[in-house]
Amino acid sequence: MQTTRSFAAGFTLIELMITVAIIGILAAIAYPSYQNSVRKSWRANAAACLSELAQGMERRFTGNSSYVGGLPPSGCPTEGGMGDRYTFSFTSAATASAFSLQAAPVADGPQANDSCGTLTINQMGQKGVTSASTGYDAATCWRR
Repeated sequence: MQTTRSFAAGFTLIELMITVAIIGILAAIAYPSYQNSVRKSWRANAAACLSELAQGMERRFTGNSSYVGGLPPSGCPTEGGMGDRYTFSFTSAATASAFSLQAAPVADGPQANDSCGTLTINQMGQKGVTSASTGYDAATCWRR
């Protein structure tokens, strides 16, 4: 009588552990990169919103010969969860001839760790950043 061996088809525990380790390493690399891309996207949205608010201020000046007043009406500071990420305000009260707007990341919000800090724009269209990490300037932060 001849005996036949049957082999079970499948994965060994070692093969499974190696696969899980590889997936874990890939996730550890990919997730921070994804988070950085999301932060850049929201920063670009905040920059666009600041530009829209600045245009509203220019329309006010055209009609009233003064920038004095609150933020111009716009949906961008609150739409799509923007209010959870950035606070839009004046850096100081607008005068008849000048204004400076800012988009500051909400403390403990999703953008709190953004390397660009607070984005600013004034009546001359000058774009800037405050509280940015070393190596981040207005050209870098407003580009994306």
